[in-house]
Parts: sequence; C-alpha cells; structure tokens
Amino acid sequence: MSHLFDPNQLQFYLTIPSPCPYLPDRMERKIFTQLDPLDGPHLNNYLTHAGFRRSQNVIYRPACESCRECRSLRVDVDAFRPTKSFKRTIKKNTDLVITSKYAAATDEQFDLLKRYLNSRHVGGGMTDMDFERYEMMVEECASETEITEFRMQDGKLIAAMIIDRLSDGMSLVYSFFDPDYSDRSLGNFMILTHIAMCAEEDMPYLYLGYWVPDSPKMAYKARFRPCETLTHIGWKTLPKFNTA
Repeated sequence: MSHLFDPNQLQFYLTIPSPCPYLPDRMERKIFTQLDPLDGPHLNNYLTHAGFRRSQNVIYRPACESCRECRSLRVDVDAFRPTKSFKRTIKKNTDLVITSKYAAATDEQFDLLKRYLNSRHVGGGMTDMDFERYEMMVEECASETEITEFRMQDGKLIAAMIIDRLSDGMSLVYSFFDPDYSDRSLGNFMILTHIAMCAEEDMPYLYLGYWVPDSPKMAYKARFRPCETLTHIGWKTLPKFNTA
C-alpha cells in the first residue's frame, strides 16, 4: 500500500520580503513547505495542482501582500496545435537525438548548466552553484523526476530539461542549453518536445510554472496556446487573443 499524506498536517513557512525578480519596484514573499521522501511524489502532485512550484525538496507558491500577478500556467496538450513559427523550430531541430533518463547528475550536464547561467543569467542566484548543489537539485528531490537530454548527432549535449511526472501530465522544473546554439530556439523546442511526449502518453497537461503577464521574461509561456491559468475559482483557459 502506498504511503498517504495528510494535507492538514503540513507545516508551511513564509519568507521575508525581497525584491521581485520579474516586476520592478515590487517585493515578493513565498509560502513553502518541505517535500518528505515518503510523501514527496504525492505532495508534489497535490500542491502543483494547487499552484505550487518545486525547487529541490522545497515546494512553494508566491504569497505577496499586494500583488497577484504570478499565475500558474499549463498547456492543454490535446488542443495544442503548433504555430508556423513553432513548426519552423521543430523542423530546425529534427536532427537532434532526444533521450529521457532517470534523474542522475553528470559532469557533462553541470558544465552545460554553468555555460548557460554565465551567458543568460549573469549575477543571478544560481551562478555560484557548484556540482554538489546541482546534484542535490537533480537527485535529492522527493518527486518522480527525470531529465530529458538533447544531443547533436556526434553525441554533444546541447540542452537538457528537468521534469517531474504528475498524475495528469509533466511539470517542467528547469531547462538549460548551450548558448552557442541559440539560433535553434532550444528553449521553445524543449517545451514543444514535452508537449509531444505528453500527447504520446495521453497526458492532458504540461505545466510550465509561473507566468507573469507584465514580465517580458515570462511572455514566451503564453505563446503555447490553448493554455490555462489557475484562478481563485480553478483552472481557466487563457483567452485566445489576449496578448498580455
């Protein structure tokens, strides 16, 4: 019999206010709890559907006092149809070898991650990450986690995506890619790949984490329509022609 958790017994904690990374002149706070090794997969599934997001063995949700702009977003896999731009991205990457594997950190992945962070997120909170912390990020997570690797024909690793499996789909945890291959639109291609993987496994949703309408950093997520955002009355389809 599987180990069952009682959501009423969970202990939540609140972070102190800090500058928002997405909207200027705003402060953010998060509510979070730990994922227990036994309950982790069940709790991760339960709370992701309630708008939480996993980071290592912590699962959190924004709890800002005067802002509600962070919105959980998921792609409607069955209804999704790639745009002409997305079709070009798929065609551009048909030569890549894609492999899903058990979550195990490697030096190759870590080297790629460091190149990505130093190119795309200079000064960010992860740029000082060492291999031990990366290993914790990948392996010490109480969830059903996998890594999808994207390689050139000669075997060179150029992109990777960390994912969690949920009861109704996949949740994208973190992705990184070789900045020398930015012309391939690898970020979009990795999302398109996992939409296709969900479709092949009859999973209805791909969870993309948080979308902030007024943040340029987050604008790309709403391109994968039809998609749904979590509201106070449940998951609702984002209007087709909403460009926010």
